Amino acid sequence: MMRSLFSGVSGLKTHQTRMDVIGNNIANVNTTAFKSSTMVFSDLISQTTQKASGPNAATGAGGINARQIGLGVRGGAINTNISTPGAAQSTGNPFDIMISGSAFFVVNNGSENFFTRDGSFYVDGAGNLAMTSNGYNVMGWQVDEETMNIKQDTVSALRIMSAANMTYPPEATSKAYVSGIIDKNNKDVTSSSGKSINLNFYDELGYSYTAKLVIKQSAATNEYSIELNKILDSVGNEVPIDGVTFGSATSQKVNNSVKLDDTAYQWTGNILQTLAGKDVCNLANIFADDATTDNPKLKTDDEDAMAAINELAKAYGYENATDDFMNLTVALTNAAGSTPTFVSGTYSVQQLLYNQANGLQPNLTTPKDAIAEDIANFGLDAFDTTGRNFEGATLVYDADKGGFLGINGMENVSSVTLGLSGLGGNFRDIEIDFATSSMYDNKGTCTVAATAGDTDGLGMGRKLGDMSGVSIQQNGMIYAAYDNGMTRLLGQIAVAEFPNVSGLEKVGENLYSATLNSGEFDGIGVDITANGGKMSTGQLEMSNVDLSAEFTEMITTQRGFQANSRIITVSDTLLEELTNLKR
Repeated sequence: MMRSLFSGVSGLKTHQTRMDVIGNNIANVNTTAFKSSTMVFSDLISQTTQKASGPNAATGAGGINARQIGLGVRGGAINTNISTPGAAQSTGNPFDIMISGSAFFVVNNGSENFFTRDGSFYVDGAGNLAMTSNGYNVMGWQVDEETMNIKQDTVSALRIMSAANMTYPPEATSKAYVSGIIDKNNKDVTSSSGKSINLNFYDELGYSYTAKLVIKQSAATNEYSIELNKILDSVGNEVPIDGVTFGSATSQKVNNSVKLDDTAYQWTGNILQTLAGKDVCNLANIFADDATTDNPKLKTDDEDAMAAINELAKAYGYENATDDFMNLTVALTNAAGSTPTFVSGTYSVQQLLYNQANGLQPNLTTPKDAIAEDIANFGLDAFDTTGRNFEGATLVYDADKGGFLGINGMENVSSVTLGLSGLGGNFRDIEIDFATSSMYDNKGTCTVAATAGDTDGLGMGRKLGDMSGVSIQQNGMIYAAYDNGMTRLLGQIAVAEFPNVSGLEKVGENLYSATLNSGEFDGIGVDITANGGKMSTGQLEMSNVDLSAEFTEMITTQRGFQANSRIITVSDTLLEELTNLKR
């Protein structure tokens, strides 16, 4: 009777412990990444009243089993169902991470590492990725500064928003390309001002500029000039381009008739006037004192002289294209009997205007074609051009197929260097490639445009970038995105794996610590994708507690407790009957 009494007591205690386990499971039914526990029973020691004996062959007696009386029950083990994942809960928070597989995040409280499946993280005031519940730092691998790749070494805190990571340095543009269609019937291409295309670029400090390039058609319709017109800063101010080189000094065939607008202007000697008699440009006042026919320098530093020069170009239909007008060329032959003697050749309009101003202009003629008899006198009222001088390059296209052939007639050359280093400071030369441009019929529309960077996007340059977002990949790599279009690898979240995950010890706050039975953490960890796992952002792992199973366990535990209590009361009744024997 006493044995049954104490067996019942052990049953009560053990079932109470089991109820404690169930209660803890249900209490944590909504705890992030909580792993439920189960309790198994084992019987307590048994009292043997008679040993077992074997059969006796001599006497023919059979064997007798041992006679044992059990002395109760005890808790055999409390197992954590750690390998069963909980369901996924979507949060939309990019710093909430769910692990698939059997790995664990590694977190640190400043002195030792712990392990967790709770991926509810945030970025603390120091820029570290940390647990929202207790602020423990999430551990991982850093980026090697030389290779810019992850260096899998001893884990350390992932400081993803340090001051160095908040911005991405600027870079000067070093490459560009011009692509699209040049249509020979486009009015801009055939005009005196040409087709303008813009190349946006950056210097080494990230300041943005726009280089305005101009494309003009040659007399040969498969050749086009490309030249630098001006450079503007980000607010529209013109940058002086003295010292900037683009291509080289060359000439372009241009068969064109230039005529003074006689509805508004007239020449009186060497003075250009309006029809009302107002002086517009006196040729004697626009050239420098040391100018010569070979070097007819203009007074570019004199505002009044430049205003007169610009008005002069406008009178011939070259408004806002003064340089183009002055660089037009005229092929002259020395007429018989002309005085003074003048060497036949090709001269720029600027040279001819200088000769006109200084009385050096002879009775010259300019042939309209190769027939010597078909000539016309050269004069200030009208003249024929054979070309123009410019600083730049000539783009040559296949006249039959429309594809790009080369630069300046060289088929193996497809690029021209915009020599910005001549400006000094933080500017860098840009190599502009034209190989992807073409010449086709596009109904008079040009689609040609300039793009920074090569066709692979290299060398495009960039401004200073501010961090605009952070993303975490499935392998735990953390990337920052910047508003200049760049990304940077900030680190990688490392995970820990153990030979026996059930051997981990719960230490509270959704944390585990390694034990001798779980296996030790080597301090480095592994890449989660090495064994087929992954990380999912914007999701958290829910508790794996199964309420239906827990309530079923609760019922059986309650009935077991109830039955054991009956053993105690019945045993007490037997003892009561025993004491009543003396009455």
